[in-house]
Amino acid sequence: MPISTNDLRNGMTLDLPEGLFAVVEFQHVKPGKGGAFVRTKLRNSRTKAVIERTFRADEKVEQAVIEKREMQYLYRDGDQYVFMDNTSYEQLNVESAALGDAASYLKEGDSAVLQMYGGEIVDVDLPAAVELTVTETEPGIQGDRVSGARKPATLETGRVVQVPLFVNSGDRIKVDTRSGEYITRA
Repeated sequence: MPISTNDLRNGMTLDLPEGLFAVVEFQHVKPGKGGAFVRTKLRNSRTKAVIERTFRADEKVEQAVIEKREMQYLYRDGDQYVFMDNTSYEQLNVESAALGDAASYLKEGDSAVLQMYGGEIVDVDLPAAVELTVTETEPGIQGDRVSGARKPATLETGRVVQVPLFVNSGDRIKVDTRSGEYITRA
């Protein structure tokens, strides 16, 4: 639905010719000379790239209404992830490419909020941190306590994160889903 650039708000999603963009920041500017305009920072919903764009004041742009559905990840079927809607119990097969980076944090039984626009998944909301089990890492050596030293660890979802030297295979750790970094042992 078309809206005026004067009505932009942070978090609003716009359907521009270049794709779907979320408003990160906006500023109404009224210079002494000339017409007013709106300076914005927009984040591409698919690539996460941030662009700056200036619109004339009261220019019409298309607002995208994003449907958020809370779903539970059931299992993986080849290259697809099978989710179940928590309210309608309808199952949805999702290509791993549509999930992007979120796929490496999901394990069976986890809940996620899928953001959909026109039947297409545009983003996945995960909890800020998830607990995952370390499946493979080099054993920590007794006395090897170099401050801040890290080693790679493979998690049950296949994701590799850098962990402190004292973390061993079989340990459960908390990982930040926004940065992909180790937080603490669970």
